Amino acid sequence: MTKRICIIGAGPSGLAQLRAFQSAKAKGAEIPEIVCYEKQPDWGGLWRYTWRTGVDEHANPCHGSMYRYLWSNGPKEGLEFADYTFEEHFGKPIASYPPRAVLFDYIEGRVKKAGVRDWIKFNTIVRDVRKVDGGFEVTARDGETDSEETSVFNHVIVATGHFSFPNVPHYPGFEQFNGRILHAHDFRDAREFEGKDILILGTSYSAEDIGSQCWKYGARSITVAHRTAPMGYDWPDNWKEVPKLDRVEGKTAHFIDGTSKDVDAIILCTGYKHHFPFLPDSLRLKTANRLAADDLYKGVVFTGDTDMFYLGMQDQWYTFNMFDAQAWWVRDVIMGRIGLPDAAAMEADWKQRQADEDALEDDYACIAYQGAYTQELIDETDYPSFDVEAANQAFYEWKKHKKKGIMEFRNHGYTSPMTGTKAPPHHTPWKDALDDSLEDYLQV
Repeated sequence: MTKRICIIGAGPSGLAQLRAFQSAKAKGAEIPEIVCYEKQPDWGGLWRYTWRTGVDEHANPCHGSMYRYLWSNGPKEGLEFADYTFEEHFGKPIASYPPRAVLFDYIEGRVKKAGVRDWIKFNTIVRDVRKVDGGFEVTARDGETDSEETSVFNHVIVATGHFSFPNVPHYPGFEQFNGRILHAHDFRDAREFEGKDILILGTSYSAEDIGSQCWKYGARSITVAHRTAPMGYDWPDNWKEVPKLDRVEGKTAHFIDGTSKDVDAIILCTGYKHHFPFLPDSLRLKTANRLAADDLYKGVVFTGDTDMFYLGMQDQWYTFNMFDAQAWWVRDVIMGRIGLPDAAAMEADWKQRQADEDALEDDYACIAYQGAYTQELIDETDYPSFDVEAANQAFYEWKKHKKKGIMEFRNHGYTSPMTGTKAPPHHTPWKDALDDSLEDYLQV
């Protein structure tokens, strides 16, 4: 009997899994029956931009955290697909930091070529997954027809990502703040804050990038409050880093060092939760955001039930090609090409990975660690091998360029680990490039 596989999510991880199975089929293998449920009306996951916040058109929590004017905050050379290069897609080398429309076009190009769209049920949210004899009972609701279906699958692959359910802290005075409070998840357009004084809470990538977007599009001032340490970059003159927020009174933010600042808006760049409301406790991954997630053998097999898999649940330097490496590896487990060890060995695996992660000294070591993990999975499948060390090098140079000039790092180019071609410079410095459209970006 043919196995039935449920993939939850058609973002970069879910699409990687579809591409992995399609690749095997193209080489003559018999593959399982595949159903992919995607709550949005199109593929791309977080790279699909929508103006919506709060709830989507079907009254479900809005998945997207994408905002207008986002440009990749890391070099494209670190995320390039080994089986579908940027040069193949665009017909020429392009600069190293594409905006969202360009990256979405690239993601879409590969899956259009693979012809996997018919495997996806769009506008369909998974409501419940339960363990039953013979596999998993999955209940999903079609938002267009407002109807539910329940099916049984041999395996479930959770590819919903972990940047959709915001972590929202509370501070005294939020209830009476005479301005706007929003989480990064609901940030859409930096032009909304033109001429405004902005307070950002957090020092994550979203704090760095949303602050930079607001600066670029004319915010009057940017204040970033940190809980542990400042980001420490050479920020523009109207950008200041301050200690933790203590309270808000009216429109005045008070910080723990006794200073204060009048602000028009507070943007919470305070991270996201691994949250899977469709799963019972016995199947639900519970982990901190780290390079080696809890309870995942090889970073993908859920040790609580080895017929269940999670993709892309790690903190990330590598993204698209790491998701590919995971997807190819999961495919080969499901298809019987890779065997799993006993429960004790699987638990020892993720605990050792965490111990190795804890011993890492700095970000450069973390990059090498995740690169080695990606290489490890590639070596055990037929995913096209690529120069992981060259990808590492792109990340290392990116770190140095950010330290040298936080508002200029996107003006640099790096060498593709797939083609060996160095990216050309973009036609306009990032701070001056106010049009992020595909058409403008690809102009010579």
